[in-house]
Amino acid sequence: MLSPGDAAPDFTLPADDGSSVSLGDFAGRRLLVYFYPKDDTPGCTTQACDLRDDLPAFSSLGVDVVGVSPDSVKSHVKFRDKYDLNFPLLADEDHAVAEAFGVWKEKSMYGRTFMGIERSSFLIDAEGRIEQAWPKVKAGKHAAMVKEYLEG
Repeated sequence: MLSPGDAAPDFTLPADDGSSVSLGDFAGRRLLVYFYPKDDTPGCTTQACDLRDDLPAFSSLGVDVVGVSPDSVKSHVKFRDKYDLNFPLLADEDHAVAEAFGVWKEKSMYGRTFMGIERSSFLIDAEGRIEQAWPKVKAGKHAAMVKEYLEG
């Protein structure tokens, strides 16, 4: 997994609004990239809604937010519309970006193992370097942790 000071991997992914979003689109600004396992599941919904509600605070601190999961654009559109999400959701269907950030991991549930997203986020500074990383975040505490760091 990437650490503070590392260069953020460049990426271009399809977004829920039909556009393509690249790391370079945020040059000169700070960006929170949060990786989550699956649209419209309890933990991911809590996390997304908390970020939605705190987006004005993040914006006032000069931070943009994007969510990344292996779900399709179509799934992202339904998730965005159902919960009025106000930031881009990016489709990393081949999980190449998750792998580049080091969050595509072996997981286990009910005795079976599988590959998936380890819920993590990265604050990327205006120069494209990792400013802060939060591995294995708890969905319900994520937005508050990031806000506390930003206001710190």
